[in-house]
Amino acid sequence: MSSADASYDDEHAPPRDLDFALWRRIGQHARPYKRPLLGLVAAGLVVAAADAIIPLVTGRLIDAAIAHEGGAVAAAYATGYVLALFAIAISVYFFIRFAGQAATGVAYDLRRQGFKRLQELPFSYFDTRPTGWLVTRLTSDCEKLSSLLPWFLLDLVWGAAVILGITIAMFVLDWRLALVVLAIVPPLAILSAVFQKRLLHSSRMIRKTYAILTANFSESLMGVRTTKSLNREEGNLGEFQGRSTEMYRYSMTNALQSAVYLPIVASLGALGVGLALWRGGIGVSLGEVSLGTLIAFMQYAALFTMPIQEMAERFTQLQAAQAAAERVQGLLDTTPEIRDSVEVQAALAEWADRERPEGIAIDGGIDRIDRIEFKDVEFSYKKGEPVLRGFDLEVEAGETVALVGATGGGKSTIVSLLSRFYEPTSGEVRLNGVDYRQRSLHWLQSNLGVVLQVPFLFSGTIREAIRYGRLDASDEEVEAAARLVGAAEFIAALPEGYEAPVGEGGSRLSTGQRQLIALARAVLADPQVFVMDEATSSVDTETEALIQAAVEKVLKGRIAFVIAHRLSTIRNADKIMVIDGGRVVEAGRHQELLAERGRYHALYTGCLARDEATRLARAG
Repeated sequence: MSSADASYDDEHAPPRDLDFALWRRIGQHARPYKRPLLGLVAAGLVVAAADAIIPLVTGRLIDAAIAHEGGAVAAAYATGYVLALFAIAISVYFFIRFAGQAATGVAYDLRRQGFKRLQELPFSYFDTRPTGWLVTRLTSDCEKLSSLLPWFLLDLVWGAAVILGITIAMFVLDWRLALVVLAIVPPLAILSAVFQKRLLHSSRMIRKTYAILTANFSESLMGVRTTKSLNREEGNLGEFQGRSTEMYRYSMTNALQSAVYLPIVASLGALGVGLALWRGGIGVSLGEVSLGTLIAFMQYAALFTMPIQEMAERFTQLQAAQAAAERVQGLLDTTPEIRDSVEVQAALAEWADRERPEGIAIDGGIDRIDRIEFKDVEFSYKKGEPVLRGFDLEVEAGETVALVGATGGGKSTIVSLLSRFYEPTSGEVRLNGVDYRQRSLHWLQSNLGVVLQVPFLFSGTIREAIRYGRLDASDEEVEAAARLVGAAEFIAALPEGYEAPVGEGGSRLSTGQRQLIALARAVLADPQVFVMDEATSSVDTETEALIQAAVEKVLKGRIAFVIAHRLSTIRNADKIMVIDGGRVVEAGRHQELLAERGRYHALYTGCLARDEATRLARAG
């Protein structure tokens, strides 16, 4: 299953019964907006009262005119009619305003809480969920819930009040005519239940197909070079047309269902009016019913179907949005697996407002990292499939450790554990002899500088991209970091200099330039520990030499972990560890390992051969 399919698979599920417990929890997100919601309810009740009063006033006005009652009586009824219309107009203004305030506020809170929770979750959460799935949670799902809640409340209050008001008014006027008009309710309720379920299913299929269509379209645009190089234009067009045809078919089904449902509802409303006219006409001819009462009943019969139809549609929308509610609430309820312990949280609270001596961190621990130890560390991404087994390592301040070996051996896992993106399944990672789970997660990660093989730069200028390492850095500090890593030269050659846009993900810069910017960004943060994960594997030899020279300056006096496939870049490392199958199979300095003529010797000579072949190919 593709990521697009996985992201929207719940749209394909059959309609589920409403989970009222879930919706009560979702409703809690609207509690901070009690005032606009109470205003919304009040406005809905006013509109409902006016809707129930207008036919009654109309009937009384007609009867007064027929009976030639005084002008004062007619004027009073006319005034009541105008006041009811004015009340509706004012109330509609207010409930649109209040609904907008509540919907905007709920959407803001849901997105803020959801994004905050995503920032707290560990890498393991993102490993199993595609980006599109997460984006949908904070965009369309939040929008769907926030726009539904206030309008559902309004229609529920207004609809129930209108139905109750109309029913009471009709029974007060003439209970026999009231029973005649209410005869349309059972078939209307059954019809709404049947058609709303069908409309729900076709609407789900439209959304599911649209999501897949959009994902395919986006992938086609991003992969346009691959498409053209493989001559896949016709094939892609055929797949796109197939999805478009499928969506067209579901859209036509939905339109046909609506085209059948709405006229039937209108016909039932007309039938109610006809029944009232028939029975009321007989009553008028016999002198049992006044003409004004008959006209009022005709209006009530026409109005009666509206709240039933509106409420049926809202409940259907509620049912359709239940999957979105489950996804959003599920995200908010997700507990981060990696977080500060209770003891650390208590220490943070204790030291938060205290004046700390120099060298003491905000959680009360020693601020300086002098030694990092891995003690008998084991780790598994999946239970029963260990990636690291009995891993031991000790690194002192100022030392550089190089991790080498075949892909999948566990190198990146080691630095991920060091960064506490994951935590050991067993064993300990110690900082100055203390298990790092006894220190603040924020403190640890703020003291790490990570440069990846393909660095990601956020959209903005070069200056902003570097300043992302420390947002309060001055322009002088940003430029000093760029000079330190050797990026200042290429930045100065750009027409816009530090104000040059980097593009989406750094697309306007070369891979080597992005690496230098990422390195400057890390340097600006002034971390105690550097992690270089294949930082030079995607650049040419000249750029590699530039980056390597910058790295040597940056790493002085710091603890560094370097993962490299180009072994020529780690010859000066203090410790070189060959990782295979989650274990250290060789360890030592460069010359020592070459002298052993073991695994490292084979890797190194093979690396030199590949580099030479690449150089000759470029030269040729």
